[in-house]
Amino acid sequence: MVKTFSTAFTISTHGIGTYEITDRIGAIVRNSGITTGTATVLLKHTSASLVFFENADPTARADLEEFFRRLVPEDAEYFSHTLEGSDDMPSHIRMALTRTSESIPIMEGSLQLGTWQGLFVYEHRRRPTQRSIVVSVVGDAG
Repeated sequence: MVKTFSTAFTISTHGIGTYEITDRIGAIVRNSGITTGTATVLLKHTSASLVFFENADPTARADLEEFFRRLVPEDAEYFSHTLEGSDDMPSHIRMALTRTSESIPIMEGSLQLGTWQGLFVYEHRRRPTQRSIVVSVVGDAG
């Protein structure tokens, strides 16, 4: 019999950077009682994103941030959407280049991620922000 479980939570970010939520999503899956299925994670924002990324060496995430700073710089003269600050339009573009939703397979009650994979909220704004995340888990309950 197929079962569904949904919940939401918020995280506080402290400016541009990656904030790992892998363990939080894993706990939600375990609490759902679903052993085989899919977890869908949605970040409800247009100036932050979700990324699967290396979770063992923090320098990999620092390199990602530097890459995006160079790819989509602040204060580009061609941006017209500037009412919310110089980091707003770049944050929207960085979000559009990444994702705000991810689906993760579940087997034996656990997220099926690679050895060094983690799921991160990737904050693109410089200021501290509250980010809302919705998780839906669908599958068989063992």
